Amino acid sequence: MLFGDEHVRRYEETDGEVGYDWYKGAPILILTTTGRRTGEPRKSALIFQEVDGRYVVVASKGGADGHPAWYLNLRDDPDVWVQIRGERFPARARTADPDEKARLWPVMAAVWPDYDEYSRKTDRDIPVVILERVS
Repeated sequence: MLFGDEHVRRYEETDGEVGYDWYKGAPILILTTTGRRTGEPRKSALIFQEVDGRYVVVASKGGADGHPAWYLNLRDDPDVWVQIRGERFPARARTADPDEKARLWPVMAAVWPDYDEYSRKTDRDIPVVILERVS
């Protein structure tokens, strides 16, 4: 099973032929953020769902007490790049508000049921992130 940098590399090399369909059938996109300290591009393979023409990801970090680096990066600079299979496009990231999160969390937990367990493991409010295409 692919993880981390190797997942990103194989996904990019094959336009998602390898790495799009992940463990238990979860679909994966590649999110490129700008490092908040380095200014360098940082890439992450993330489970996603398309909802109402937008792409939704969860900043779970497996239920750890701190946010994942990619989330901290996009909070500082919400202009990101997204790759879904062979398609790459610019997007703007934002954290879902409480009403949006209430609607989107069950959608994401249906794809990756472990999100519910991650939420129980931590006192941190796990952000749901919406990625909207930019023209």
